Amino acid sequence: MAVDELDTRILRLLLGQPRTSVREYARILGIARGTLQARLDRLERDGVITGTAPALSPAALGHPVLAFVHIEVTQGHLDEVGEALAAVPEIVEAFSITGGGDLLTRVVARDNAHLEDVVQKLISLPGVVRTRSEVALRERVPHRLLPLVESIGRSARR
Repeated sequence: MAVDELDTRILRLLLGQPRTSVREYARILGIARGTLQARLDRLERDGVITGTAPALSPAALGHPVLAFVHIEVTQGHLDEVGEALAAVPEIVEAFSITGGGDLLTRVVARDNAHLEDVVQKLISLPGVVRTRSEVALRERVPHRLLPLVESIGRSARR
């Protein structure tokens, strides 16, 4: 889907000021509220905007330990293991991957002992052959999309 310069301005505003009203966004952008709403509806329909939930901090929720756990799965059991992972609340993301392992999960825990308990739970799942864990020490670049949006916007102007 093509994102034009106005879409880029809208997305930049949504990312920078997520709790502002549609009316205020329209005022800031200097466009009609109906125009803005139509653009927002299209961006949602096209899957560019995927949600409006607040960003939560696992650390502030008592889970400051972050680890990436690679999971190797018995052939033919990827879907079953993926479904089982969804039942583990400490897994905040899981992806099928290429390379070493079959799945990559992002796991949060209260402390290292809790992380070990979660990993042991993963190892015991039917279809899991082995795991490999990497503990994150410090976040260097937080999850962000604004630089990508701005890059796309610059390309749209050319």
